Amino acid sequence: MSPNVRALLYLVAAVPFIIGLRRLSSPRTARSGNTIAAGGMLLAVVVTLVERDVSWSVIAAGIAVGSAIGVVAAVRVKMTAMPQLVALFNGFGGIASALVAGAEFIRADGQAAGTETMLTIILSVAIGAVTFTGSLVAYAKLQGIVRGAPITYPGQRLVNLLLTGGLIGIGAWAQATHEIVPFWGGAGLALFLGILLVIPIGGADMPVVIALLNSMSGLAAACTGFVINNSALIIGGALVGASGVFLTTLMCRAMNRPLSNVLFGAFGTEGAAAVTTGGIVRRTTADDVAIALAYASQVVVVPGYGLAVAQAQHALRDLAAGLERRGVKVAYGIHPVAGRMPGHMNVLLAEADVPYEQLLDLDATNSLLPRTDVVLVVGANDVVNPSARDDPSSPIYGMPIAEVDRAATVVVIKRSLSPGFAGIDNPLFYRDGTLMLFADAKAALTELDAALASV
Repeated sequence: MSPNVRALLYLVAAVPFIIGLRRLSSPRTARSGNTIAAGGMLLAVVVTLVERDVSWSVIAAGIAVGSAIGVVAAVRVKMTAMPQLVALFNGFGGIASALVAGAEFIRADGQAAGTETMLTIILSVAIGAVTFTGSLVAYAKLQGIVRGAPITYPGQRLVNLLLTGGLIGIGAWAQATHEIVPFWGGAGLALFLGILLVIPIGGADMPVVIALLNSMSGLAAACTGFVINNSALIIGGALVGASGVFLTTLMCRAMNRPLSNVLFGAFGTEGAAAVTTGGIVRRTTADDVAIALAYASQVVVVPGYGLAVAQAQHALRDLAAGLERRGVKVAYGIHPVAGRMPGHMNVLLAEADVPYEQLLDLDATNSLLPRTDVVLVVGANDVVNPSARDDPSSPIYGMPIAEVDRAATVVVIKRSLSPGFAGIDNPLFYRDGTLMLFADAKAALTELDAALASV
């Protein structure tokens, strides 16, 4: 295959990447966008294999094993574990880029690598290694293997700063000498640094961390593309890296916090005991809530991580269908950082076939809430906490929230008064217009659906 034909085919393969990425911006087109982008990657892989002298039996074995693992993981993973799966994908993408770059260093025997090639090898290995171990820590926090609260120690920021400076210094040493000792020493230090950078980040900030790690995996891939002179990998990695940066920025804006505060603020104290405001909690029953829902004109559902934990999305859809048959308008208010990964609630509701047009962003939700008869908060906590709007002393003050307290009646489905990942109490639970339905989300929604049928 001539270099011109190869370059043309890689350019053709890049077009589906761009189209697929554009379609990922909407839940309605995201699935087809993913398929289109995968088609582009398939073309790029085929072109790469055809032009190289490869062992097709080894390639076939790798495809079979990888496909089997991917299919089993994708089919068996629970919706609550989807953020963990995404974290692992980010990590494996990072380490794959680092291993390819490291293999190129070994193949070129170090000294034979040009200056530009050596620089991109070092960047790919460093970024990929940090992404790998950082993603494993994020996975461990989300999975509960490591506690989700920030893990800190005295002088942590200084240690991280010194290690980062040391990594840069070792990288410069490897760049100047092309020797194997600083190269692999830097790789080991990068792996260690990835762990230390993520352990002080609390579970409440995991959506931002996952978006950032996704961006880093793309940057590592782009660097590896320069190492092996593969334009498709450069384009694909650059697209992932850039989109990850934009998504990280949007996540930070959704919490009204700079990225530096997310990475170094040690925000959130998961598992802390709730410090109540001393207000009166108004308990309710499924029968009473069903009556309020049946006679409402507009109902808005604000889902949170509790909906995912209870796997209650289908029960919620059944309840909404029952309301719609009665002529009640139903909409879903989606907060950008609800759940444990970007778009978590969108994916969850899409699985239950909730119509895309019923999913409202935060601005549309807040515009509708003052005209809403009943708001059903299902498993959400921090994203509906009015302290973010009203209490300057609150650690989440300034974070945009779903202003559910503007509605006539608020029904909160929650197991207890325990705080969310931010580790703070929610005054919403004690307001006059709030009714608390203490139960597992799936059980509560199923009971509400049955009660609605008898109203």
